[in-house]
Amino acid sequence: MNSMHRNRFFGGNVDWFTVLLWFLLCIIGWFNIHAAVFDPQHPGLFSLETNYGKQSIYIFSAMLIAIVILIVDAKFYSSFSPILYAITILLLIAVLIIGRNVGGNQAWIPIGSFRLQPSEFAKLATCLLLARYLSAHSTKTPNLKTLIGGITVVALPVALVLLQPDTGSALAFFALVFVFYREGYISGPWMLFGALAIMLFVLTLAFNQWIVIAGVAMTVGLGIYYFRKKRKIITSLAAIFAIAAVYVLCVEFVYENVLQSHQRNRIDVILGKIDDPRGEGYNLNQSMIAIGSGQFWGKGYLQGTQTKYNFVPEQSTDFIFCTVGEEWGFVGSMVVIGIYLTLLLRIVNIAERQRTAFARIYAYGVASILFFHFAINIGMTIGIVPIIGIPLPFISYGGSSLWSFTILLFIMLKFDANRKGIV
Repeated sequence: MNSMHRNRFFGGNVDWFTVLLWFLLCIIGWFNIHAAVFDPQHPGLFSLETNYGKQSIYIFSAMLIAIVILIVDAKFYSSFSPILYAITILLLIAVLIIGRNVGGNQAWIPIGSFRLQPSEFAKLATCLLLARYLSAHSTKTPNLKTLIGGITVVALPVALVLLQPDTGSALAFFALVFVFYREGYISGPWMLFGALAIMLFVLTLAFNQWIVIAGVAMTVGLGIYYFRKKRKIITSLAAIFAIAAVYVLCVEFVYENVLQSHQRNRIDVILGKIDDPRGEGYNLNQSMIAIGSGQFWGKGYLQGTQTKYNFVPEQSTDFIFCTVGEEWGFVGSMVVIGIYLTLLLRIVNIAERQRTAFARIYAYGVASILFFHFAINIGMTIGIVPIIGIPLPFISYGGSSLWSFTILLFIMLKFDANRKGIV
């Protein structure tokens, strides 16, 4: 079958470079899972008694899923997005009733020996419905009513995921703020205010809240002095100070009453407020030791001592990047990061060349979700963000995460292949 027939079979021109990047990440994940849980008693890469053997099945099935997605009419995904969203909402409700509790989170539905994690597929369904909703209003000037409707689409699954409680997966949905920004529903200044709010949150946790308020007061005071002849600006600065002060005072309440104790402890470890290398800080400590021990070139495949002797917990899932750092070193780590960044830039490029609002919005949703997982997962293994337990896309062990990320990506590729008219 020549390339022209293949393209017609898939309904357009598939971006094979993106497919190659996806495949590379899957293979990198497969070999690193093998290294992370290598068992001399079952040395084969395809032994179904091991995680890497199971992952080979997940990868193969992901390939089949990808092919099916490229074959199915692109209009299906927009037309049935409300139904897919409703199904994932029902699954998120079901997991609260019949789900299996693992590590304090009731986030999995047992299906034989397999465990389905609905929150992973909820991100996909939310991206589709959000794209459908916002694209239906794309011909109008962005307004508050549409913004509230879009936020509601995102907020419902977030609320259900928080009930599990799985804070890490819930936070991933907030990455969709970039979609609202791209479509003009959130302006640059509001994004800046959001970044400042995060900064104030961190500073309040790191220092005494009254010190932070004093720092804000000094900054606002300098602004008032500089603009002392402009009453409107002075009034605005005074309002900003009042809002910031109230916000800082509320941070302590949120920190103590919303976050769970182990999450607070992890943040305290990151901020250096507590030193607990054998308790809450153990995962982070071992992770940084593993990555640091790889140095420039790495110790070599299957030669990682931290990995081999199981010092790093969850090293085939949330902490899979530790294996990359230890055995492949700085060079290998940068190669993996480079592949991710190339994939993300490619997705943004694909988003901008779409001819329909639905395809463009969905593609930005894909970029946002993948970027959040990539940045936070690697960030938590090297100690720059708190450990919230989310997988590294296409590399971490797990069928639910691999399939959901694959579906998320290949639906976008299907839209791109048919970009002359999707919906």
